[in-house]
Amino acid sequence: MRSVLAGLAAFVALILVATGTQAQTGVPEIENYINSIRTAQARFVQSNPNGSVLQGTLYLHKPGRMRFQFDPPSQLKVVADGTQVTLWDPATHDFGQWPIGWTAASFLVKDPLKLSGDITVQALNRNADGLIEATIVQTRKPQEGKIIVRFAENPLTLRGWSIIDNRGNRVDVALTQLQTGIQLADSLFKYDGPDAGQILNGGRR
Repeated sequence: MRSVLAGLAAFVALILVATGTQAQTGVPEIENYINSIRTAQARFVQSNPNGSVLQGTLYLHKPGRMRFQFDPPSQLKVVADGTQVTLWDPATHDFGQWPIGWTAASFLVKDPLKLSGDITVQALNRNADGLIEATIVQTRKPQEGKIIVRFAENPLTLRGWSIIDNRGNRVDVALTQLQTGIQLADSLFKYDGPDAGQILNGGRR
């Protein structure tokens, strides 16, 4: 389950063995593009290290709010309310809460995003599919993992990301049908599952 969370949530890093040719789009363009997104909705497909594949709809609203709405039969909930990310899986009773800044997808809702300082773009390349890949690491701890964010060009468009932890586990998220600048209900970003006390007591909503 932690591998599922890693695919949905926050910033970890590693060292990239770069492939492909150097992309023309630069770090400032990528930074400006991500900062231009205030709200967004997209379909996603998530591929996990154990071979499982999950699909659903991603919603985000800056600053700090995000929801991964999984398609049935999955009952997994992953919601960021602006302060913390809550994960709840009724099927396994896995429950966790983390500060939004600790999760891998936090780059999507950080406002503003700065691709310098605490984080570093270690490589910028074009892959075999023609997508730009920006490999981002923690500046002080690049050995702890990496996130590879993928973009299409003309116009610059977010297409997904991959999280690789320090043990080599990889979670891939691919986006389609991305819409930006849309109105989203505040209720999407409110956790609607049981709290930790109810789970410990065996209760459910």
